[in-house]
Amino acid sequence: MTEQPLKQIIEAALFAAGKPLTIDHLVDLFVESEQPERSAVRAVLRELLEDYAERGIELLQVAGGYRFQTKTELIPWLKRLQPERSPRYSRAVLETIAIIAYRQPITRREIESIRGISVSTDMMKRLQDYNWIRILAHRDTPGRPALFGTTRAFLDYFNLKNLSDLPPLMELKEMLGEQIELFESEKESQTEPAADESEVNVPESEVVTDSVK
Repeated sequence: MTEQPLKQIIEAALFAAGKPLTIDHLVDLFVESEQPERSAVRAVLRELLEDYAERGIELLQVAGGYRFQTKTELIPWLKRLQPERSPRYSRAVLETIAIIAYRQPITRREIESIRGISVSTDMMKRLQDYNWIRILAHRDTPGRPALFGTTRAFLDYFNLKNLSDLPPLMELKEMLGEQIELFESEKESQTEPAADESEVNVPESEVVTDSVK
């Protein structure tokens, strides 16, 4: 197989997949006798990264592999193509996922201690339904509380390769603040309980950045 067809096949697969593809996924596109070397696939991916550097679409490496996506700076124009609104997340959801991301592994009680308010079972279930968090283990204490951490899907959604790519805390607060303003402006007639209206509050002293293995 020549280099050009390999590049075309990989490019087409990344466009069609609708999800990140790993190098193993790309190798497995071929029958065993025609499978390219992983080094050849990496070389093609590097070429595609360069090819799309100045285009409206970019090849991005995230935790789940490689994917094509539109460049974030073009979103204001692209939104006009889609009358439906992008998902908005409440203050409570964003506060909770931020705490889990920076403090994992963490129990629900510890999340409540940081937020200063209770965290409902429904809230935790919602984050699990988004596939943003999962139970990593259970703490060896009375009641064996679940220890929560983020998932690969969480990293993929926020365009992160790993937890070390999380932005500085103040930058994260600004990002979450923008999401909250959008959510609240669209829900003026459906305000959340007052307890959820507090500022995004992840104390600097509580932040850790260790990756979950």
